[in-house]
Amino acid sequence: MKRVTILLILILLAAIVVKSEDPVPSRNHPAIGYLSSNLKDPVTDLARKIQDGEVQLTFDSQSGYLRSLLDALKVPIESQVAVFSKTSFQSGLINPQNPRTIFFNDSVAVARPRNGFIELASTDPQQGVIFYAFGEFGSPRFVRDQECLVCHVSPATLGVPGLAIGSVFPAKDGTPMLDAPNFITDHRSPLEERWGGWYVTGETGSMRHLGNRIVSNPDNPEMMAAAPTPMFESLKGKLDLAGYLSPYSDVVALMILEHQAHMTNLITRMGWESRINTYDRAKAGNTDLAKELVDYMLFIDEAPLPVKIKGTSGFAEKFPLLGPNDSKGRSLRQLDLERRLMRYPCSYMIYSQAFDGMPSDAKDAVYSRLWQVLSGKETNPRYARLSLADRKAVTEILRETKKGLPSYFSEVTK
Repeated sequence: MKRVTILLILILLAAIVVKSEDPVPSRNHPAIGYLSSNLKDPVTDLARKIQDGEVQLTFDSQSGYLRSLLDALKVPIESQVAVFSKTSFQSGLINPQNPRTIFFNDSVAVARPRNGFIELASTDPQQGVIFYAFGEFGSPRFVRDQECLVCHVSPATLGVPGLAIGSVFPAKDGTPMLDAPNFITDHRSPLEERWGGWYVTGETGSMRHLGNRIVSNPDNPEMMAAAPTPMFESLKGKLDLAGYLSPYSDVVALMILEHQAHMTNLITRMGWESRINTYDRAKAGNTDLAKELVDYMLFIDEAPLPVKIKGTSGFAEKFPLLGPNDSKGRSLRQLDLERRLMRYPCSYMIYSQAFDGMPSDAKDAVYSRLWQVLSGKETNPRYARLSLADRKAVTEILRETKKGLPSYFSEVTK
């Protein structure tokens, strides 16, 4: 009964209406073949290397295979974020004293509640996010998990297999209050709506959000939002950290994960629609989606930061080192954290295999729209938040670092 209740909660969270309201593409379409196509995602690649003896995972008594798996997938421990709301299939293990931790890089997310099995979401360049369980059946092997698709293919993921960051009003045991608001969040979301049911560590000053707290009055759950926002430097002293790899649920990592989740969904949706249109010999209809993707890529609707924030896990220092950098040392991974998330407002996900894996007509549509905005040809006032200096810097960085960038990306002068 508890599993059914939690499943209903997850479906409710996943069904939040998002911007794209047109019919979603089918994962069973012959042009997609989500369950039958050969995969090139990081977990599939790792599984092959393990089978061939190129990689061996090691087990430790505290965290099982988690640390070794993160090392093999090149996922930094500093990226750890912790969610204590019961919003996953392992909800019976999850509560404020036993949160589910999530680690990620550009193409894979790894999650585990203490004493639970490992969950993986691994991005294939064409198919989108592929879900796996590791250790669920008592042996160190990856099992493709289709149950995740109940929630991870929904309007919240733009109708493709993807990720969505939920924010809820959690009861004392982590159960979302169904009579209270709940949100799917990304970099456009007001800070006041974010991170309900999550721990948030770092220096956030007077910034208000829903993290680090629970509903104390079930008859009036929204009172939680009116209370002052607790600020935690780390989770030491907040819960027993035995078995956890890090004492942090870093605010900067949370913000990057929010951005990346929706960016991945947009890229996947763009590619799927293009492939289906080509197969069905339908008229290409990706102009509106290209505009939506580029707007998100350029942080056009980003919620401004009200105060300077600072992470404490080391993620904010490690993330920019991944580059690539131009000849002036600039990178799309460099963080701002004073008035906005990124110093140069263009998503680093433009370097991802998922972006490069889009069909050529989809990439052409994205590049065309991207240049229209960066060049200043787009004169709608909503794009005024991109200053000439921003557009010039982003274009210069892309020209030096993005392989396959069209030659019409030239110097920005106005």
